[in-house]
Amino acid sequence: MASHEVDMSNSNPNRLPLQQQPSLPWRITSSVVMGLTAALSRTFLYGLNSVEVTGLERLLQVLDQRKDVEKRQRGLITVSNHVSVLDDPLIWGVLPFSYAFNPSNHRWGLGAHDICYKNKLLASFFYAGQVLPTHRLKHSHHGGLFQPTVQQAIRLLSSPPEPTLSEGSHDDISDPFTSGDMTFTTTGTDLYVSPSIYARNRHSWVHVFPEACVHQHPRMSMRYFKWGVSRMILESEPIPDVLPMFIDGPQRVMPEDRGFPRFLPRFPVRFRVAFGELLDSEQKFGDLRARWQELVRKEERKKKKDTAQASALGELTDELKYGREAVDLRIEVARRVREEVAKVRRSMGYPEEEPGFELAETWAREPNKDRFKSDVDDSLVNKRE
Repeated sequence: MASHEVDMSNSNPNRLPLQQQPSLPWRITSSVVMGLTAALSRTFLYGLNSVEVTGLERLLQVLDQRKDVEKRQRGLITVSNHVSVLDDPLIWGVLPFSYAFNPSNHRWGLGAHDICYKNKLLASFFYAGQVLPTHRLKHSHHGGLFQPTVQQAIRLLSSPPEPTLSEGSHDDISDPFTSGDMTFTTTGTDLYVSPSIYARNRHSWVHVFPEACVHQHPRMSMRYFKWGVSRMILESEPIPDVLPMFIDGPQRVMPEDRGFPRFLPRFPVRFRVAFGELLDSEQKFGDLRARWQELVRKEERKKKKDTAQASALGELTDELKYGREAVDLRIEVARRVREEVAKVRRSMGYPEEEPGFELAETWAREPNKDRFKSDVDDSLVNKRE
């Protein structure tokens, strides 16, 4: 897409300087898209509905500390339940308007490729809105935990190593963080600029809906959390901050059992958004990351027997993808993240969840359909949105 192009006239795969920021036209486009979307979301929330927000000052304090890109020490992950196709961007309408037109201090999201990227116009809009194209395995063989978009999210959360001069040269800059990639593809035919090549995107904010599908439960219970968030916590460098949150209300704007006209939002409804405490990531996940890093070191030692080249950030061997200990670590990270979101849920007064809802095997008996009423918890599920 022309709007995503970067100047590569003076670069090759071995000579990739870290760019400071995208072009001015692109920055303006992104600011306008994100600012106007935030304005519309905030107008809809507060103009047509009732809104109750708890703990917003916790997120604002974090964002205020992250305004200066050069002073950021680590990335930020916010994580929440997923109740409607409109969760993002509606939930960010609770942010004061002053936060709207600053993409470098706003969230990156993961958007379904079959919805957000179905044509060039939508793709340009959502990419400008900092939504990464994400394939869902149910709908595309390009999907899954190890697709390039997850690697992009990990790099956005991280800080690249300092570029080093290649031997015998004073102007050729090699950056192993990008592994020679200024662009990435999700299908082999599409092409996007890697947002992590820009210095202003280091230590970014990424929002994740780990349920990975719309789940509308009458008592606001959650499904199990998938492992994309586990990869981000285990593999990002340094370990990112994590802030849990819980949302209630968008499911009444777009209920799964709505009739004609299905595409129109319903209002007025009551919105509730609660932000939890910023986690001490080292205390919560440090033991798991130490085990992960030991696994990585073992794999790197094996790899060096065959090649001197180290793996780039987010690139994994088969053992790190599918090995038993790697899988167990992702399961445990996802469980701990879900428990933190569940704490925020409980603080809002919702009843205790059924035991076992946090386990993937609990949901294995659900039908293989896009939209259905779950026979596990009577929720309305939409795996298309």
